[in-house]
Amino acid sequence: MNPVDAVSEVSNSTSIDAVLQSVTDISNRCLAEAAYRIDHAGHYPLDIMRELGQAGAFSAHLDRNGTRFGLAIESMRAISRNCGSTGFLTWCHDVCGLYLEQSGNPALTGQVLEQHAMAATFGGTALSNPMKSFAGIEKMLLRAKKVPGGYRVSGALPWVSHIAPGQYCGAIAGVCREDGSTSHEIMFLLRCTEEVVLRQCPEFSGMEGTSTWGIRMDDTFISEDNIIADPAKPFIAKVRAAFILLQTGWALGVAQGSIDSILEVEPLLGHVNQFLHDRPDTLQAEYDDLATRISRLALTPYDGSNDYLIEVLDARAQSAEFVLRASQSALLHQGARGYMMNTAPQRRIREAHFVAIVTPAIKHLRWEMARLSRQEMPA
Repeated sequence: MNPVDAVSEVSNSTSIDAVLQSVTDISNRCLAEAAYRIDHAGHYPLDIMRELGQAGAFSAHLDRNGTRFGLAIESMRAISRNCGSTGFLTWCHDVCGLYLEQSGNPALTGQVLEQHAMAATFGGTALSNPMKSFAGIEKMLLRAKKVPGGYRVSGALPWVSHIAPGQYCGAIAGVCREDGSTSHEIMFLLRCTEEVVLRQCPEFSGMEGTSTWGIRMDDTFISEDNIIADPAKPFIAKVRAAFILLQTGWALGVAQGSIDSILEVEPLLGHVNQFLHDRPDTLQAEYDDLATRISRLALTPYDGSNDYLIEVLDARAQSAEFVLRASQSALLHQGARGYMMNTAPQRRIREAHFVAIVTPAIKHLRWEMARLSRQEMPA
Protein backbone atom coordinates (compact mmCIF):
# COMPACT_ATOMS: atom_id res chain seq x y z
CA MET A 1 0.00 0.00 0.00
CA ASN A 2 1.45 3.37 -0.96
CA PRO A 3 1.40 6.30 1.53
CA VAL A 4 -1.49 8.06 -0.25
CA ASP A 5 -3.67 4.94 -0.04
CA ALA A 6 -2.71 4.44 3.59
CA VAL A 7 -3.71 8.00 4.50
CA SER A 8 -6.98 7.58 2.59
CA GLU A 9 -7.76 4.32 4.40
CA VAL A 10 -7.08 5.82 7.84
CA SER A 11 -9.20 8.88 6.98
CA ASN A 12 -12.05 6.68 5.76
CA SER A 13 -11.91 4.56 8.93
CA THR A 14 -11.93 7.69 11.10
CA SER A 15 -14.92 9.03 9.18
CA ILE A 16 -16.84 5.78 9.67
CA ASP A 17 -16.05 5.74 13.41
CA ALA A 18 -17.06 9.39 13.75
CA VAL A 19 -20.40 8.89 11.99
CA LEU A 20 -21.24 5.78 14.02
CA GLN A 21 -20.25 7.46 17.27
CA SER A 22 -22.39 10.53 16.53
CA VAL A 23 -25.39 8.46 15.43
CA THR A 24 -25.09 6.21 18.48
CA ASP A 25 -24.84 9.19 20.82
CA ILE A 26 -27.99 10.77 19.35
CA SER A 27 -29.82 7.45 19.53
CA ASN A 28 -28.83 6.83 23.17
CA ARG A 29 -29.38 10.42 24.26
CA CYS A 30 -32.45 11.67 22.36
CA LEU A 31 -34.13 8.67 20.84
CA ALA A 32 -34.15 6.40 23.87
CA GLU A 33 -35.92 9.15 25.82
CA ALA A 34 -38.44 9.84 23.02
CA ALA A 35 -39.24 6.21 22.13
CA TYR A 36 -42.32 5.96 24.37
CA ARG A 37 -43.81 9.21 22.98
CA ILE A 38 -43.10 8.08 19.40
CA ASP A 39 -44.75 4.71 20.01
CA HIS A 40 -47.74 5.71 22.15
CA ALA A 41 -48.46 9.32 21.18
CA GLY A 42 -47.56 8.91 17.51
CA HIS A 43 -44.89 11.61 17.71
CA TYR A 44 -43.20 12.01 14.31
CA PRO A 45 -39.53 12.61 15.32
CA LEU A 46 -38.37 14.96 12.55
CA ASP A 47 -36.36 16.93 15.12
CA ILE A 48 -34.27 13.86 15.90
CA MET A 49 -34.14 12.87 12.23
CA ARG A 50 -32.59 16.27 11.44
CA GLU A 51 -29.87 15.65 14.03
CA LEU A 52 -29.22 12.19 12.62
CA GLY A 53 -29.04 13.57 9.07
CA GLN A 54 -26.48 16.18 10.07
CA ALA A 55 -24.44 13.41 11.73
CA GLY A 56 -24.28 11.54 8.41
CA ALA A 57 -26.82 8.79 9.10
CA PHE A 58 -28.65 9.15 5.75
CA SER A 59 -25.84 9.69 3.25
CA ALA A 60 -23.26 6.92 3.65
CA HIS A 61 -24.87 4.57 1.11
CA LEU A 62 -24.85 7.13 -1.70
CA ASP A 63 -22.36 6.66 -4.53
CA ARG A 64 -21.05 10.18 -4.02
CA ASN A 65 -20.05 9.19 -0.48
CA GLY A 66 -18.39 5.90 -1.35
CA THR A 67 -21.44 3.58 -1.56
CA ARG A 68 -20.84 2.57 2.07
CA PHE A 69 -23.89 0.38 2.61
CA GLY A 70 -22.24 -1.27 5.59
CA LEU A 71 -22.08 2.08 7.39
CA ALA A 72 -25.68 2.89 6.43
CA ILE A 73 -26.83 -0.45 7.85
CA GLU A 74 -24.78 0.03 11.02
CA SER A 75 -26.24 3.52 11.49
CA MET A 76 -29.75 2.14 11.03
CA ARG A 77 -28.98 -0.62 13.53
CA ALA A 78 -27.82 1.92 16.14
CA ILE A 79 -31.02 3.94 15.64
CA SER A 80 -33.37 0.93 15.67
CA ARG A 81 -31.76 -0.43 18.83
CA ASN A 82 -33.56 2.32 20.74
CA CYS A 83 -36.61 2.91 18.52
CA GLY A 84 -37.86 0.63 15.73
CA SER A 85 -40.20 3.30 14.38
CA THR A 86 -37.33 5.72 13.82
CA GLY A 87 -35.29 2.86 12.38
CA PHE A 88 -38.04 2.30 9.83
CA LEU A 89 -38.14 6.02 9.03
CA THR A 90 -34.38 5.82 8.47
CA TRP A 91 -34.88 3.04 5.94
CA CYS A 92 -37.64 5.05 4.17
CA HIS A 93 -35.37 8.10 4.02
CA ASP A 94 -32.36 6.10 2.85
CA VAL A 95 -34.17 4.41 -0.03
CA CYS A 96 -35.69 7.71 -1.17
CA GLY A 97 -32.15 9.10 -1.36
CA LEU A 98 -31.19 6.01 -3.33
CA TYR A 99 -33.97 6.69 -5.86
CA LEU A 100 -32.92 10.32 -6.26
CA GLU A 101 -29.27 9.57 -6.89
CA GLN A 102 -29.77 6.54 -9.13
CA SER A 103 -32.35 8.42 -11.23
CA GLY A 104 -29.60 10.27 -13.08
CA ASN A 105 -32.07 13.15 -13.44
CA PRO A 106 -30.13 16.43 -12.90
CA ALA A 107 -33.26 18.01 -11.43
CA LEU A 108 -33.17 15.40 -8.62
CA THR A 109 -29.46 14.66 -8.15
CA GLY A 110 -28.34 18.18 -7.25
CA GLN A 111 -29.73 20.32 -4.47
CA VAL A 112 -32.81 18.10 -4.00
CA LEU A 113 -30.57 15.13 -3.12
CA GLU A 114 -28.17 17.22 -1.02
CA GLN A 115 -31.01 18.59 1.13
CA HIS A 116 -32.51 15.13 1.47
CA ALA A 117 -29.23 13.50 2.51
CA MET A 118 -28.73 16.13 5.22
CA ALA A 119 -32.36 15.80 6.40
CA ALA A 120 -33.09 19.42 5.53
CA THR A 121 -36.09 17.95 3.70
CA PHE A 122 -37.86 14.62 4.19
CA GLY A 123 -39.29 11.92 1.97
CA GLY A 124 -40.16 8.24 1.95
CA THR A 125 -41.19 5.49 -0.40
CA ALA A 126 -44.51 4.38 -1.87
CA LEU A 127 -43.28 1.12 -3.42
CA SER A 128 -45.20 -1.43 -1.36
CA ASN A 129 -47.92 -1.87 -3.98
CA PRO A 130 -45.56 -1.72 -7.01
CA MET A 131 -43.18 -4.30 -5.53
CA LYS A 132 -46.09 -6.68 -4.96
CA SER A 133 -47.47 -5.84 -8.41
CA PHE A 134 -44.16 -6.71 -10.11
CA ALA A 135 -44.18 -10.01 -8.18
CA GLY A 136 -47.69 -10.82 -9.39
CA ILE A 137 -49.28 -10.47 -5.94
CA GLU A 138 -51.35 -7.29 -6.47
CA LYS A 139 -52.52 -5.01 -9.27
CA MET A 140 -50.81 -1.65 -9.83
CA LEU A 141 -52.92 0.99 -8.09
CA LEU A 142 -51.63 4.19 -9.75
CA ARG A 143 -52.35 4.92 -13.44
CA ALA A 144 -50.51 7.44 -15.62
CA LYS A 145 -51.31 9.15 -18.92
CA LYS A 146 -48.63 10.78 -21.10
CA VAL A 147 -49.14 14.51 -21.64
CA PRO A 148 -46.85 17.30 -22.91
CA GLY A 149 -44.05 17.87 -20.38
CA GLY A 150 -44.72 14.80 -18.28
CA TYR A 151 -47.60 12.60 -17.08
CA ARG A 152 -50.92 12.87 -15.28
CA VAL A 153 -51.39 10.29 -12.53
CA SER A 154 -54.55 9.07 -10.81
CA GLY A 155 -55.29 6.44 -8.18
CA ALA A 156 -54.92 5.72 -4.48
CA LEU A 157 -52.44 3.95 -2.20
CA PRO A 158 -53.64 2.68 1.20
CA TRP A 159 -50.55 3.58 3.23
CA VAL A 160 -47.30 5.39 2.62
CA SER A 161 -44.83 6.18 5.42
CA HIS A 162 -42.52 9.12 6.17
CA ILE A 163 -44.65 11.67 4.32
CA ALA A 164 -46.57 14.78 5.32
CA PRO A 165 -47.76 17.95 3.56
CA GLY A 166 -44.76 19.50 1.82
CA GLN A 167 -42.77 16.27 1.83
CA TYR A 168 -42.39 13.68 -0.95
CA CYS A 169 -41.89 10.01 -1.80
CA GLY A 170 -40.82 7.74 -4.64
CA ALA A 171 -43.84 6.20 -6.41
CA ILE A 172 -44.65 4.08 -9.49
CA ALA A 173 -47.61 4.17 -11.90
CA GLY A 174 -48.62 2.07 -14.88
CA VAL A 175 -48.84 4.04 -18.14
CA CYS A 176 -52.17 3.42 -19.87
CA ARG A 177 -52.68 3.07 -23.61
CA GLU A 178 -55.84 4.28 -25.37
CA ASP A 179 -57.44 0.83 -24.93
CA GLY A 180 -56.78 0.84 -21.19
CA SER A 181 -53.91 -1.68 -21.27
CA THR A 182 -50.54 -0.86 -19.67
CA SER A 183 -47.59 -0.08 -21.96
CA HIS A 184 -44.97 0.22 -19.19
CA GLU A 185 -44.45 1.80 -15.76
CA ILE A 186 -42.87 5.06 -14.68
CA MET A 187 -41.23 5.93 -11.39
CA PHE A 188 -41.43 9.50 -10.12
CA LEU A 189 -40.95 11.75 -7.14
CA LEU A 190 -44.42 12.44 -5.79
CA ARG A 191 -44.51 15.77 -4.00
CA CYS A 192 -47.25 16.09 -1.36
CA THR A 193 -48.77 19.35 -2.58
CA GLU A 194 -52.40 20.48 -2.21
CA GLU A 195 -53.27 18.35 -5.26
CA VAL A 196 -52.42 15.16 -3.37
CA VAL A 197 -54.97 14.13 -0.75
CA LEU A 198 -53.49 12.58 2.41
CA ARG A 199 -55.96 10.45 4.34
CA GLN A 200 -55.44 9.31 7.91
CA CYS A 201 -54.92 5.56 8.26
CA PRO A 202 -56.71 3.35 10.80
CA GLU A 203 -54.80 3.12 14.08
CA PHE A 204 -52.17 0.38 14.01
CA SER A 205 -50.97 -1.61 17.01
CA GLY A 206 -47.56 0.06 16.67
CA MET A 207 -45.37 2.23 14.44
CA GLU A 208 -47.76 5.16 14.88
CA GLY A 209 -44.88 7.65 14.85
CA THR A 210 -43.98 6.88 11.22
CA SER A 211 -46.37 9.45 9.69
CA THR A 212 -48.16 6.88 7.56
CA TRP A 213 -51.00 8.10 5.32
CA GLY A 214 -53.27 6.97 2.56
CA ILE A 215 -52.71 8.86 -0.71
CA ARG A 216 -55.25 9.90 -3.33
CA MET A 217 -54.30 11.45 -6.69
CA ASP A 218 -56.77 12.69 -9.30
CA ASP A 219 -55.17 13.64 -12.62
CA THR A 220 -52.13 15.03 -10.78
CA PHE A 221 -49.44 16.43 -13.08
CA ILE A 222 -45.94 14.95 -12.76
CA SER A 223 -43.35 16.98 -14.64
CA GLU A 224 -40.31 15.53 -16.38
CA ASP A 225 -38.16 17.14 -13.68
CA ASN A 226 -39.70 14.68 -11.21
CA ILE A 227 -39.26 11.52 -13.27
CA ILE A 228 -36.96 9.00 -11.57
CA ALA A 229 -37.17 6.29 -14.26
CA ASP A 230 -39.04 5.83 -17.52
CA PRO A 231 -39.46 2.89 -17.92
CA ALA A 232 -39.37 1.84 -14.24
CA LYS A 233 -38.75 -1.92 -14.40
CA PRO A 234 -35.05 -1.78 -15.40
CA PHE A 235 -34.48 0.76 -12.61
CA ILE A 236 -36.20 -1.46 -10.04
CA ALA A 237 -34.17 -4.45 -11.22
CA LYS A 238 -31.04 -2.40 -10.53
CA VAL A 239 -31.95 -1.15 -7.02
CA ARG A 240 -34.20 -3.88 -5.57
CA ALA A 241 -31.40 -5.81 -3.84
CA ALA A 242 -30.12 -2.58 -2.25
CA PHE A 243 -33.72 -1.63 -1.30
CA ILE A 244 -34.20 -4.96 0.50
CA LEU A 245 -30.71 -5.20 1.99
CA LEU A 246 -31.04 -1.84 3.74
CA GLN A 247 -34.04 -3.15 5.70
CA THR A 248 -31.78 -5.59 7.55
CA GLY A 249 -30.24 -2.73 9.53
CA TRP A 250 -33.66 -1.99 11.00
CA ALA A 251 -34.25 -5.67 11.88
CA LEU A 252 -30.79 -6.05 13.43
CA GLY A 253 -31.30 -3.00 15.63
CA VAL A 254 -34.64 -4.17 17.05
CA ALA A 255 -33.11 -7.63 17.62
CA GLN A 256 -30.05 -6.22 19.42
CA GLY A 257 -32.32 -4.08 21.59
CA SER A 258 -34.22 -7.25 22.53
CA ILE A 259 -30.99 -8.97 23.55
CA ASP A 260 -30.15 -5.88 25.63
CA SER A 261 -33.46 -6.32 27.49
CA ILE A 262 -32.63 -9.96 28.28
CA LEU A 263 -29.21 -9.02 29.65
CA GLU A 264 -30.80 -6.22 31.69
CA VAL A 265 -32.63 -8.72 33.94
CA GLU A 266 -29.97 -11.43 33.93
CA PRO A 267 -28.47 -10.49 37.33
CA LEU A 268 -31.90 -10.64 38.95
CA LEU A 269 -33.65 -13.43 37.04
CA GLY A 270 -30.84 -15.46 35.49
CA HIS A 271 -31.26 -18.29 38.00
CA VAL A 272 -34.75 -19.04 36.64
CA ASN A 273 -34.37 -17.66 33.11
CA GLN A 274 -31.72 -20.32 32.47
CA PHE A 275 -34.61 -22.72 31.80
CA LEU A 276 -35.90 -20.66 28.86
CA HIS A 277 -35.01 -21.32 25.24
CA ASP A 278 -33.11 -18.68 23.22
CA ARG A 279 -30.78 -17.51 25.95
CA PRO A 280 -28.81 -14.27 25.38
CA ASP A 281 -25.50 -15.97 24.51
CA THR A 282 -27.24 -18.18 21.93
CA LEU A 283 -29.11 -15.23 20.43
CA GLN A 284 -26.00 -13.05 20.37
CA ALA A 285 -23.98 -15.71 18.55
CA GLU A 286 -26.75 -16.10 15.98
CA TYR A 287 -27.02 -12.33 15.66
CA ASP A 288 -23.27 -11.97 15.10
CA ASP A 289 -23.32 -14.60 12.34
CA LEU A 290 -26.25 -12.88 10.60
CA ALA A 291 -24.64 -9.43 10.95
CA THR A 292 -21.39 -10.75 9.45
CA ARG A 293 -23.29 -12.21 6.50
CA ILE A 294 -25.13 -8.92 5.93
CA SER A 295 -21.86 -6.96 6.11
CA ARG A 296 -20.46 -9.14 3.32
CA LEU A 297 -23.56 -8.59 1.17
CA ALA A 298 -23.30 -4.83 1.79
CA LEU A 299 -20.00 -4.75 -0.12
CA THR A 300 -21.76 -5.34 -3.47
CA PRO A 301 -25.26 -3.83 -3.25
CA TYR A 302 -25.63 -3.54 -7.03
CA ASP A 303 -24.62 -7.10 -7.90
CA GLY A 304 -27.24 -7.94 -10.52
CA SER A 305 -26.98 -11.73 -10.37
CA ASN A 306 -29.87 -13.97 -9.35
CA ASP A 307 -27.65 -15.76 -6.83
CA TYR A 308 -26.89 -12.49 -5.06
CA LEU A 309 -30.53 -11.41 -5.02
CA ILE A 310 -31.61 -14.78 -3.59
CA GLU A 311 -29.00 -14.42 -0.84
CA VAL A 312 -30.20 -10.90 -0.02
CA LEU A 313 -33.82 -12.10 0.10
CA ASP A 314 -32.78 -14.96 2.37
CA ALA A 315 -30.82 -12.65 4.71
CA ARG A 316 -33.83 -10.31 4.91
CA ALA A 317 -36.15 -13.25 5.68
CA GLN A 318 -33.75 -14.59 8.30
CA SER A 319 -33.48 -11.17 9.93
CA ALA A 320 -37.28 -10.96 10.18
CA GLU A 321 -37.58 -14.45 11.64
CA PHE A 322 -34.73 -13.77 14.05
CA VAL A 323 -36.16 -10.50 15.37
CA LEU A 324 -39.50 -12.23 16.03
CA ARG A 325 -37.71 -14.83 18.17
CA ALA A 326 -35.48 -12.30 19.91
CA SER A 327 -38.33 -9.94 20.82
CA GLN A 328 -40.50 -12.76 22.14
CA SER A 329 -37.59 -14.13 24.13
CA ALA A 330 -36.97 -10.69 25.66
CA LEU A 331 -40.57 -10.55 26.87
CA LEU A 332 -40.38 -14.05 28.35
CA HIS A 333 -37.09 -13.28 30.09
CA GLN A 334 -38.43 -10.04 31.57
CA GLY A 335 -41.75 -11.57 32.58
CA ALA A 336 -44.51 -9.29 33.89
CA ARG A 337 -42.22 -6.25 34.00
CA GLY A 338 -41.70 -6.56 30.25
CA TYR A 339 -45.45 -6.82 29.59
CA MET A 340 -46.20 -3.34 30.93
CA MET A 341 -47.24 -0.81 28.26
CA ASN A 342 -44.33 1.56 28.90
CA THR A 343 -41.57 -1.04 28.53
CA ALA A 344 -39.18 -1.65 25.64
CA PRO A 345 -39.83 -5.44 25.35
CA GLN A 346 -43.57 -4.88 24.88
CA ARG A 347 -42.89 -2.23 22.23
CA ARG A 348 -40.34 -4.38 20.42
CA ILE A 349 -42.81 -7.24 20.08
CA ARG A 350 -44.96 -4.93 17.93
CA GLU A 351 -41.94 -3.49 16.10
CA ALA A 352 -40.77 -7.00 15.25
CA HIS A 353 -44.19 -7.92 13.85
CA PHE A 354 -43.94 -4.92 11.52
CA VAL A 355 -40.46 -6.00 10.38
CA ALA A 356 -42.04 -9.34 9.44
CA ILE A 357 -45.06 -7.99 7.52
CA VAL A 358 -43.80 -4.82 5.83
CA THR A 359 -43.04 -5.15 2.10
CA PRO A 360 -41.39 -7.44 1.36
CA ALA A 361 -43.06 -9.55 4.06
CA ILE A 362 -41.71 -12.99 4.98
CA LYS A 363 -44.27 -14.67 2.70
CA HIS A 364 -43.36 -12.30 -0.17
CA LEU A 365 -39.65 -13.01 0.35
CA ARG A 366 -40.23 -16.75 0.23
CA TRP A 367 -42.44 -16.33 -2.85
CA GLU A 368 -39.64 -14.46 -4.64
CA MET A 369 -36.94 -16.93 -3.57
CA ALA A 370 -39.03 -19.85 -4.87
CA ARG A 371 -39.65 -18.06 -8.17
CA LEU A 372 -35.99 -17.14 -8.66
CA SER A 373 -34.82 -20.63 -7.69
CA ARG A 374 -37.09 -22.17 -10.31
CA GLN A 375 -35.56 -19.86 -12.91
CA GLU A 376 -32.08 -21.02 -11.92
CA MET A 377 -32.95 -24.72 -12.18
CA PRO A 378 -32.17 -26.50 -15.47
CA ALA A 379 -35.16 -27.40 -17.61
